[in-house]
Amino acid sequence: MTKDLTAGSPMRLITGFALPTLFGMLFQQFYNLVDTMIVGKLLGAAALGGVGSTGSINFFVIGFCMGVCNGFAIPVAQRMGAGEPSKMRRYVANAAWLSILFAVVLTTATGLLCRQILTVMRTPADIFDHAYAYIFVIFMGIPATFLYNLLAGIIRSLGDSKTPVYFLALSSVLNIVLDFTLILGFQAGVAGAAIATVTSQAVSGIACLFYMRKKYPILRMTKEERRPDLHSCGVLCSMGIPMGLQYSITAVGSIVLQSSVNALGSLYVTAVAAGAKVYQLLACPFDAMGATMATYCGQNVGACKLDRLGQGIRACSLLGLGYSLIAFCAMLRFAPQCALLFLDPQELDVVLLTELTTRYIIIQSAFFFPLSLVNIVRFSIQGMGFSPFAILAGVLEMAARTSVGLILVPMFGYTAACFASPSAWVCADLFLVPASIACITKLRRLYPNNPSEEAPAAQPVPLKAGAHH
Repeated sequence: MTKDLTAGSPMRLITGFALPTLFGMLFQQFYNLVDTMIVGKLLGAAALGGVGSTGSINFFVIGFCMGVCNGFAIPVAQRMGAGEPSKMRRYVANAAWLSILFAVVLTTATGLLCRQILTVMRTPADIFDHAYAYIFVIFMGIPATFLYNLLAGIIRSLGDSKTPVYFLALSSVLNIVLDFTLILGFQAGVAGAAIATVTSQAVSGIACLFYMRKKYPILRMTKEERRPDLHSCGVLCSMGIPMGLQYSITAVGSIVLQSSVNALGSLYVTAVAAGAKVYQLLACPFDAMGATMATYCGQNVGACKLDRLGQGIRACSLLGLGYSLIAFCAMLRFAPQCALLFLDPQELDVVLLTELTTRYIIIQSAFFFPLSLVNIVRFSIQGMGFSPFAILAGVLEMAARTSVGLILVPMFGYTAACFASPSAWVCADLFLVPASIACITKLRRLYPNNPSEEAPAAQPVPLKAGAHH
């Protein structure tokens, strides 16, 4: 059930690992798209704008949760590559304890502050109630977010990128059924869409848990391995918290930008919400490449096969370039049709909304290759064990989006908002590409021509373990 990524052609291994991960992310985006389509078509532009206006704060909180879980999975991948199953199981157990703690704290805090956050973000009055009803339910579902993302991250760290896809497919079907049941049958409005999303993710997480208990003998723990361990928690936090903060710091810029878009009016909020859904679907391959590179680099660092790091980054970057060109050409032709998937043709402003949404989609897709590098290189750095470096990239993204939101959007309006994310991706790449070279160089200095020396289990300072290679 596990897969070794430390031997064989990097291009072949990365492609084979990324494809199942991509399908899983497409399923995840699929049921998010269904939410948006049902909300936009059945509940109207105001409801769609309300859901869309929560996108940045949603990313701020849920992105932190996902980043933490991805970070927790890196020591698991490194110990898997190092051939140390007992240490790997100890990391899995302590990741579970930490996830429970994080979930309780974040759910409580966001639930209490939800209305105040939307007020600070200048959410338009005509969509405020929709925004609150949606995001409050999403925040209450944070434990489900931790459950699925932690277990899926652990499974991928073991080299299995297929199993999480099966459960996401199941949850996608469930989400669609619940959408129609809650929104049409029970008239639950946007809260029904949020409940469907949370419930579906919880089901996929629980399915992963039962499957792991039955099918992965390597994860069967002794009583000693299940106990909380301060050293393991420290290593996990040194990887998970920086990755979570990287998402959240990036989201700060998105929140500032969203506030500026909110000030333009609900029409522009709706256009960005619809365009963002198309962009998120198109960007799934880049997310899959990033998740793949985290596991690939983690296992190869654990096995001290440092020559394969640069080979893998180059191979994955070629894949990113090829897909970016195809996606951009497709959007030049089909962006208006994609926009209409989320807009009600009966809306009075549908022509203007379609034009605004199309403009957003085309501008984003024109900069997809810089986005691919952000995901590939950032996750590679994190897989190598240098998670704090990713925070600096997040700071650059935040600065770019904040500058556009505070300075350019008030001056130039909606078009400036469309260029905010592309500018953030370019700024991040200017740091990440040379940083990745520096990380590989540092690892080579730490372990020059010495395959018997163990690679770092956490960022910059290596943590020694007993096994030798």
